[in-house]
Amino acid sequence: MTGRIADADLWPEGHDRIEWARAHMPVTTALAARLGRDGTVAGVRIGVSDVLEPKTATVALALAEAGAEVTVTSAGRNTDDAVAAALAHAGLPVYARADADSAEDRANALALLAHRPDVIVDDGASTIRLAHLERPDVVADMRGATEQTTSGVRPLRRMEVEGALRIPVVAANDARSKSLFDNMHGTGQSVVFAVADVADRSFLGATVVVVGFGRVGTGIAQHAAALGARVVVTETDPVAALQAAFAGFEVRTLAEAVRHADIVISATGIRHSIDVAHLDALRSGAVVAVGGGVGQEIALTAARAAGAVEVARDGAVSVLRMPSGAEVRVLDDGNCLNVSAAEGNPVEIMDLSFGVQLASVAHVLSTPSLGPGVHELPRAADDEVAALALASFGGTLDAPSAAQRAFLAAWNPEEDEE
Repeated sequence: MTGRIADADLWPEGHDRIEWARAHMPVTTALAARLGRDGTVAGVRIGVSDVLEPKTATVALALAEAGAEVTVTSAGRNTDDAVAAALAHAGLPVYARADADSAEDRANALALLAHRPDVIVDDGASTIRLAHLERPDVVADMRGATEQTTSGVRPLRRMEVEGALRIPVVAANDARSKSLFDNMHGTGQSVVFAVADVADRSFLGATVVVVGFGRVGTGIAQHAAALGARVVVTETDPVAALQAAFAGFEVRTLAEAVRHADIVISATGIRHSIDVAHLDALRSGAVVAVGGGVGQEIALTAARAAGAVEVARDGAVSVLRMPSGAEVRVLDDGNCLNVSAAEGNPVEIMDLSFGVQLASVAHVLSTPSLGPGVHELPRAADDEVAALALASFGGTLDAPSAAQRAFLAAWNPEEDEE
């Protein structure tokens, strides 16, 4: 076994937490068991590049038990050392430690690529992109990859347009069973709770500015409002802005909204969404955070270049004195707060997301005709994940009657129907 972890002796703690997660992930375990029965992943080298916590570890172990040769890596800020130790104890090569800096993170990802994965299961697309840049020989032999985040799918689509994407990638993020639940309900809840916990700040009566009203922003806004906040949404998309207005939220420009904000949460996945001028306009004591995003979504490097200075730090809370004199509380250095400084999304939500990832892996391996590019998960596979989850909640799916099926088969949308 090879790998790089912090402390092998932590494995019992990690093992117990993984077992708890596994007991609450019926969709993931059912789909992994099928992959094992069908021999879909037998002998397939799979690299898992994701937040390393008990739920992700469950997926890695399930793939290994189904016959895959699994290697795992994770950025230091997203790594639980006990979980890494448990996976290593189970025999998986693991390249991840919580104290790793960006240089070691990159070295760990390259170490995973040295195992020459046939498939990469990615979160943020960083390992897929690194493979294209640094290990084209590995990419040449790959069968494909999957990507489970909006911020990861975006650059992959750009690579596709530019002709730089050389493998098929299934956009697991875009499956309905993922985006309608993970992005809105899971991330929305976990981000709001993480802000409240890390900043030790109540949402009751607070003015919360949500930057971006996609599915993640929608979930954040809904959960903040449920906790008693006054929510203001900022958007550059007129349709999304109108959706926010119809949902009952104030819609303002960010430049206007930050002047009255107690908490600002970016949910765009775009760099400099909260720029220097926005930070400088905040009041002392205001809290700024990112919920699921990219580096420099809060323009901290530019803010420091403009004269901002860190005057205090307490755990994941950095107090930044802006040129205006305001002292702004930045959470977890602008990283993806709900995973880097908290426990991530609820296990029931991640069971759906990882079920979609497993369905995506199966689609890549069973569809040799997939060419380089970003592909959708077929509707039937997406529906199966949702049906399994519904059954785990005790729900029963209805079926169209013979009359309904006949109507749909004969229906012409251009004709008026009685």
